[in-house]
Amino acid sequence: MATSTIATLKLTTSKKGMSVTPIQQRRNKMSKRLWEQIQLAKSQATGTAFTPTKLRTIKDADTGVRRQIEHPKRVKPWWFTSDNGKTAVCVRYGARVLELAKGKFAVELPAHAQLVATLELIKTAIEAGELDTELESTAHTLRNGFKR
Repeated sequence: MATSTIATLKLTTSKKGMSVTPIQQRRNKMSKRLWEQIQLAKSQATGTAFTPTKLRTIKDADTGVRRQIEHPKRVKPWWFTSDNGKTAVCVRYGARVLELAKGKFAVELPAHAQLVATLELIKTAIEAGELDTELESTAHTLRNGFKR
């Protein structure tokens, strides 16, 4: 008698979770945006163009058929030159600047060359959950702005 292939596997009653917690959604969103900033900084350092794309749905005026096209996405840099001439990086969540510490909204860099390393460090902190309370309060402020 032949043995079943499934019988050779170790079966379990575990199921994959179907939803992601709001905290993890915010972390994922910030991680994706920080990845874009890192790629933008690397491309500017090497002199190449970084042009991410997003899908956009358009409707054909004649036939009424909807189709998706790739459209270039505009990515604005989060870094700027501060009053003292040094490079500073602020972290944005939507249209808001994230408060990294009490009254501190930007990270000052000793040299522009450390931009990529600083962005990667911030991304690691976001993924580790170090800024969850700041993300929550900023997301709450953003949500309240949409209420009437």
